[in-house]
Amino acid sequence: MEEKQLPKLSNYRWVILAIAASLDMISNYVQFQISALATQIMPELHLTQPQFSSLLMAPMLIAVFLSIPAGSLADKFGAKKIVTVGLVVSVIGAFGRLWASNFITMMIMLLLFGVYMALLNANTMKLFGTWFKQDTNMAMGIFFASASVGIMLSQITGPMFPNVQTAYIFSSVVLLILAVCWIVFVKDVPAGEELPKQEVVAEHKESSWDFFKVAAKSKKTWIVAMSVGFGMGASEAFSGILPQAFAARGMTPTQAGTIAAIATVGSMCGSAFGPAIVDKSKRAKPLMMLITILGGISMAITWYMPLGIVLTANLILGGLLGAMTGPIMQAMPIQFPEIGPKYAGSAGGLVGTISLLLSYCVPVIISAIAGKSYVTTFIVQGTVFALTAIFIALLPDANSARRHG
Repeated sequence: MEEKQLPKLSNYRWVILAIAASLDMISNYVQFQISALATQIMPELHLTQPQFSSLLMAPMLIAVFLSIPAGSLADKFGAKKIVTVGLVVSVIGAFGRLWASNFITMMIMLLLFGVYMALLNANTMKLFGTWFKQDTNMAMGIFFASASVGIMLSQITGPMFPNVQTAYIFSSVVLLILAVCWIVFVKDVPAGEELPKQEVVAEHKESSWDFFKVAAKSKKTWIVAMSVGFGMGASEAFSGILPQAFAARGMTPTQAGTIAAIATVGSMCGSAFGPAIVDKSKRAKPLMMLITILGGISMAITWYMPLGIVLTANLILGGLLGAMTGPIMQAMPIQFPEIGPKYAGSAGGLVGTISLLLSYCVPVIISAIAGKSYVTTFIVQGTVFALTAIFIALLPDANSARRHG
C-alpha cells in the first residue's frame, strides 16, 4: 500500500490552538478556584459539604445537557458562532459570582459559566480536525494538558489574592480578554477551505437533528464514548480519593494534598506528549492497549507503595500512563468514514454527553463496591481503567487508517 501524501497545514492553526487551550486553562482555573478558596467560600456562602461538591462540579454538569445540541448546531452553523454565544453567557456567569451571596445564586452563576466549555469541548474534535488534520492528536493532547495547567495555577495562586472578590475579578477579566480573542481571531476553517455544505434530505436542508442522527448511528463513536467515560470515571475517582487515602496513612492534610498533586503533573505530561509518542508507532492500537493496562496496574497498586520516592514515582507514572490515550480517543471519531469533518461536532457532542454521564456514575459505583476499604477502592479503580483496553481493541487502528491508503 502506498503512503498517502499528507496535506500542508496552515501556520494559523497555532493561533487557533493557543486560544482554545487558553480558554480550557482559564475554565479549569475558575472551576477549581472553588477548591483553592474553599476555607473562605464555605463560611461566606454557608455551604454544606455536599453543596460545596455540587458547586465544584457545576461547570461540568451543564455539559451533560449541552454537548449534543452544541455539536449538532456547530455542524450546521460552524463552531465559532456556537462557542461565541457560549462565551457571552459564561462571561456573565463569571462576573456574576461577585454578587452571588448563597448556594443557589452561586450555583446558577457557575452553571452559566460552564456553558462555553461545554460548547467548546463538544467541538474541539471538529475544530482541531479541520485545522490540524493528521496532527489532530497532538493538538488534542496540548488542549488536554492545558486543563492540568489551569488546575495547578488555581491552587498555587489562590492564597495570593487578598480576598475572594479579587480572585473572582482577576479570573473573570482574563476570561473576557480570551473571549474577545476568540471572536476576533478564531476562524472555522483555513483560508481556501469551506465549511461542509448542507445537503438536501427529503426535500429540505439538513437540520441539527439530521446531523446528530448520522453520528448516533456510528457504532464506533459509541465505543469511543464508552471508553472515554469509563477511563475518565476511574481516573476522577482515583484523583478524588488520593488526599483521603494518604491522610489515612498518616500524612498531614498539606502533605496529602501536595503528593496527590504530583499525579496531576504526570497527567499534564501524558496529555501533552502521549499522542506524539503513540503517533510515531506504525500501529497505535497495541501500544494504546498496553499503556492502558499498565496505567490500570499503577492505580491498583498505589496503596501498597511505600511512602517516599517509590510512591511519588508511581503517582507520576500512573498520571502519565492514565492521560496518554485520552486525547487520541477523543479525536478518533473524525477519522471514521461515516463521521469526517462534516459530522464531527455531533460526534463530539455524543462522546461528551455519554462520557460525562459515565464519569459521574462510575465513581459512585466504585464507591458502592469498595465501601470504606482503600485497598479495594484502588484495585477496583485500576481494574476499571485497565478494562477500557477492551474498547480500544474494538476500534480501528488510528495510525494505520490515517497513514495508508
